[in-house]
Amino acid sequence: MQRFIKESRIPASPEAVFAFFERPDAFERLLPPGEPVEVVETPKSLDVGARAVIRMHVGPFPVEWVAEHIEYIPGRLFVDRQVKGPFAAWVHRHEFLDDGDGGTILRDVVDYRPPLGMLGTLFGGAMIESRLRKMFAYRHDVVRRAFEAEAGRDPAPV
Repeated sequence: MQRFIKESRIPASPEAVFAFFERPDAFERLLPPGEPVEVVETPKSLDVGARAVIRMHVGPFPVEWVAEHIEYIPGRLFVDRQVKGPFAAWVHRHEFLDDGDGGTILRDVVDYRPPLGMLGTLFGGAMIESRLRKMFAYRHDVVRRAFEAEAGRDPAPV
């Protein structure tokens, strides 16, 4: 398994940042613009058993990606795993950690196995890592900017 981690400080409590992810529009707000993704089903909640379904393309091939929530601790974390999709395996932990200074360390931990075994790792590993870095940078910026805007600060452009 490969591991990807992205951490950012968000200027709000873990409970407030977690509540942002529970908003009905959060899933769509966190999708980077320009991604060829169609949201088929938005998760109804972050509770265990909730599902998200998207359609995307991997090269010329259409792929349906189904993620199911498998762990949920309100205000602290939720975890989803790929049930169906482009990866051989995918588990994504969303952690909301108190930074001890009134803010949150938003941490995304993704454990994944690329498709096609060793070939997928050799030929797609760098591309997957690059796309994950860009996607999670965007997601963390969206969350950070939402709380900066609430605090009356002029958020930096995404």
